[in-house]
Amino acid sequence: MVKGSQKIVAVDQDIPIIDMSQERSRVSMQIIKACETLGFFKVVNHGVDQTTISRMEQESINFFAKPVYEKTSVKPVDQPFRYGFRDIGLNGDSGEVEYLLFHTNDPAFLSQLSLSSAVNCYIEAVKQLAREILDLTAEGLGVPPHTFSRLISSVDSDSVLRVNHYPPYDQFSSGATLSDKSVSLTRVGFGEHTDPQILTVLRSNGVGGLQVSNPDGMWVPVSPDPSAFCVNVGDLLQVMTNGRFISVRHRALTFGKENRLSTAYFAGPPLQAKIGPLPAMVKAVNKPRLYQTFTWSEYKKLAYSLRLEDSRLDMFRTCKNEDHE
Repeated sequence: MVKGSQKIVAVDQDIPIIDMSQERSRVSMQIIKACETLGFFKVVNHGVDQTTISRMEQESINFFAKPVYEKTSVKPVDQPFRYGFRDIGLNGDSGEVEYLLFHTNDPAFLSQLSLSSAVNCYIEAVKQLAREILDLTAEGLGVPPHTFSRLISSVDSDSVLRVNHYPPYDQFSSGATLSDKSVSLTRVGFGEHTDPQILTVLRSNGVGGLQVSNPDGMWVPVSPDPSAFCVNVGDLLQVMTNGRFISVRHRALTFGKENRLSTAYFAGPPLQAKIGPLPAMVKAVNKPRLYQTFTWSEYKKLAYSLRLEDSRLDMFRTCKNEDHE
């Protein structure tokens, strides 16, 4: 289900590309602008070693090529972190996708996987990139250093890595082709949603499918670029900036003839971390406080009780201009 317009605009229209090798203050200001206007941007010259990326991609491809019975056997007891197919949510959400989902601090699950070494190296690399982006964000906003990055640096941070595999279109459509009028041209591989965490660092294997919603509610296809990482604002960062940043709605479509592989690092805080508008974001522009204070555990519980497309942040809105706890 898609709430907004179905109109699709030009590929990469108004999507910022930020060169991380530029002078620091320039990068910081570009990140702030991108987070305010779209909530989404690409970074290049990001410092993540290509060997780490390639190894993670190849090991993931090898895993998804395994027989179904081998993939479905990878599941810890009473944990949601596992291999899955189509059932992408807890409340009936489904998509044209298979995936691996695991907590970045879950060695028991990782130990079951042949790709555990590649995953650990990849997690450390993208975690460092996420911290750097969040530190640049804090500098640009004029808030204390590490205001955001400390939340994901904690040993008990609740960050997640998800590897999505979108098989070729014909594997899902049982032989139907794009010329068949009975088959929609826009099959949803992963439905419209925002990410509930602080920040997402995402890359794909060079096959397109990702689309983000612009301020006019139209869909902007994002061109695949194996040399870049896509970064998007999550719900918690929108809250902490008191609505200054945009938690962008996005989706993935599957209508190609190639396998699409995407890997997303969702940077989350500890479960008991208190999240609310930063005082500076309320006082600096004399803007009323838009959100209540809540713990990540409370928000996460709500987020996963709703369907993908639901607007979770509406549940925590307030018009009260009260001091941050």
